[in-house]
Amino acid sequence: MKRGRSHMNRYNLRLFTLTAFLCLVAIHLSAQVDSLYWSYIRKYSNLAINEMHYSRIPASITMAQALLESKFGTSELAVNANNHFGIKCQMEWTGERYTYQDDDENTCFRKYSSIDESFRDHSHFLMYRPRYAGLFKLDPTDYTAWAHGLKLAGYATNPNYAPMLLKIIENYRLHMLDSEVPQIDHVNSVNDILIPMNFPEGGALATRIFHRNRIDYTIARMGDNVESLTRQFDKLRWEIRKYNDIPKDQDLRPGQVVYLQPKRKQAEPGYSIHTVDQGETMHSISQMYGIRIKCLYKRNEMKPGEEPRPGDEIWLRGMKANRR
Repeated sequence: MKRGRSHMNRYNLRLFTLTAFLCLVAIHLSAQVDSLYWSYIRKYSNLAINEMHYSRIPASITMAQALLESKFGTSELAVNANNHFGIKCQMEWTGERYTYQDDDENTCFRKYSSIDESFRDHSHFLMYRPRYAGLFKLDPTDYTAWAHGLKLAGYATNPNYAPMLLKIIENYRLHMLDSEVPQIDHVNSVNDILIPMNFPEGGALATRIFHRNRIDYTIARMGDNVESLTRQFDKLRWEIRKYNDIPKDQDLRPGQVVYLQPKRKQAEPGYSIHTVDQGETMHSISQMYGIRIKCLYKRNEMKPGEEPRPGDEIWLRGMKANRR
């Protein structure tokens, strides 16, 4: 009897030891995954915030989708194609392609030259498709509605897609990104991120007017020009050129921010100084923040036509002379 009890005790001890070991392994693996999630968030949250300012898609949603679709940057598509959202080629795609076995079939996915391009194309993917247009009528801080809206619009076939996004958002407090101020100098580098595709007609951009610095603006699509936007938004012939400081011998480029109202005398609160990056001009900075270029020159005690150098600080609110 004692031998039987001893044998049972040894068995229970081994079982307990094994259970404890498996628990420790699970905790260790969970901590590793947790660390990878946080590392990805730290690395790419600014991209999600910038895209939110550009597209009005909540940064929490963009970041949660990127984490889920790319397996926090470790998936084959993310590593080999810079594709962090699992976006397939479809008919309009004219860029590089990457073939990947998805749902037991060889499927064509978009391949990007950079992760920035993947995030920008994700914005365009939602903005230009009519089936997602309803999302842009939602409160941009209501990530719950956006998560369920994406599932209803058919972004993913997984029936648990919305709860999965919400779990990621809430576990990693991604909703805090939705109130962050973006790095606006990167937001408006639209002309440097040209997506190789023919944009379909319709979608949120067909009807949506965005707002920056309390000014209405739209985003030029493929085939848009000053004349066509003048007709579309019922403007006078001179307005769009004047509001955007566009010379008569120039026209619009796809992705360009186009103001539909006069720009303001200073940037909105939260943007006081802009540090000039390579290739930026007073005009491009004026467009970034929705500031009249004459006011920008005056604030910085510069002569019209004078251009800043990389590293210079451009004052967006107040007078530079008063800050010395």
